[in-house]
Amino acid sequence: MGSSQISTVLEQTHVSPPTATVGERSLPLTYFDFFWLTQPPIHYLFFYELSVTQTQFTETVIPNLKHSLSITLQHFFPFAGNLIVYPNKKPEIRYVEGDSVAATFAECNLDFHELTGNHPRDCEMFYHLIPQLGEADKTSDFTKIPVFSLQVTLFPNSGISVGMTNHHCLGDASTRFCFLKAWTSIARSSSDESFLANGTLPIYDRVATNPKLEESYLKFAKVETFKEEYQPPKLCGPTDKVRATFILPRTVLNKLKNLVSTQVPTLAYVSSFTVACAYIWSCLAKTRNDGVQMFGFTIDCRGRMNPTVPAAYFGNCVGWCMAMEQATQLMGKEGFVTAAKSIGENLHETLTDKNGIMKDIASFNDFFSNGIPSTMIGVAGTPKLKFYDMDFGWGSPKKIETISIDYSDSISMNACKEKSEDLEIGVSLSTTQMQDFVRIFEDGLEKYI
Repeated sequence: MGSSQISTVLEQTHVSPPTATVGERSLPLTYFDFFWLTQPPIHYLFFYELSVTQTQFTETVIPNLKHSLSITLQHFFPFAGNLIVYPNKKPEIRYVEGDSVAATFAECNLDFHELTGNHPRDCEMFYHLIPQLGEADKTSDFTKIPVFSLQVTLFPNSGISVGMTNHHCLGDASTRFCFLKAWTSIARSSSDESFLANGTLPIYDRVATNPKLEESYLKFAKVETFKEEYQPPKLCGPTDKVRATFILPRTVLNKLKNLVSTQVPTLAYVSSFTVACAYIWSCLAKTRNDGVQMFGFTIDCRGRMNPTVPAAYFGNCVGWCMAMEQATQLMGKEGFVTAAKSIGENLHETLTDKNGIMKDIASFNDFFSNGIPSTMIGVAGTPKLKFYDMDFGWGSPKKIETISIDYSDSISMNACKEKSEDLEIGVSLSTTQMQDFVRIFEDGLEKYI
């Protein structure tokens, strides 16, 4: 590779399930999926540290990954399918014989150890490692969009990154987790025997219909004009954004929980997740004094529906919890406790609502009745799912990055690799804001702890 060329494509291919193992199948989307029709795709990167030459990569790693992915797609057929959006009926994910996942295998001369650090790193570097979804095919009857793509990149004698992109309609974090558990199990053993004996097959039965919610979310997605308006966003440089990773150890989280419980003894939900979100929110608020701020995250609804939805349900099955506060309240002396109280109270209200977790779009309008917040922060990922357990046969990932938080004011959250009770938070900000955030984050912990 030339010194100015960051990456070189070694192979571009398409991976399908084994011939005649799936047939022609379709998966109807539900109101849980409709919300995500026009949202940005999910990009995530798994970095594995190992000494691999280009020859080993092309002769051993690539064939194994293609073979194991093909077998996995036999059981998770929607990953190889396409999203079909109609102008006058419910969208679906459809698989027909010959459909496939676009897979790119590349070599990169970026510094593997720089990319896998926790310190602020240029976001633009990571865009060379994530695949884009294929272009939408727009016909008079429907719009067809690929839902999953893969890029595996070699850092010679240093490591490998596995970059994946999926349309959010394909599924939530739980669905991605089940898919990766299957794929890594099959990659380690070169067959699906162990997965079938010990793993969990996806459940494609749909949640109970809810005509009111379906109508509300289909209207929000504007399926009638989807073909004309759909333009999937793409991450590309140049950008002044940097990303950094912050660790909140269990000992720190416990002290933060004790502080909140002491000052707000009536608060129903004081979990590690709650106080981590509150602390990050209060730190972010101090980097931008900009009026009303909203903090939101998803709640897995599988066990909270009536009747309950199986844990292996394939697709999106999450609701939203949102809290709003004036930035001045979050910036004050009690900013962290204020944030924790707001998140905890809204979470309690959401989980105990007699009308259920899922609300129609009109309820969002009520929530924003006093105006759209200046800043809207979301949380990608969940510490409940142990993504650091994903082992293709190379050991646990050295680092996981959720690249799609670059689209908005979002953060990512995972359980830590070394200690699953510690939390790893990814933050993506402009260079100036990141400098302020690092200082505020560190100073704040000294104050509270």
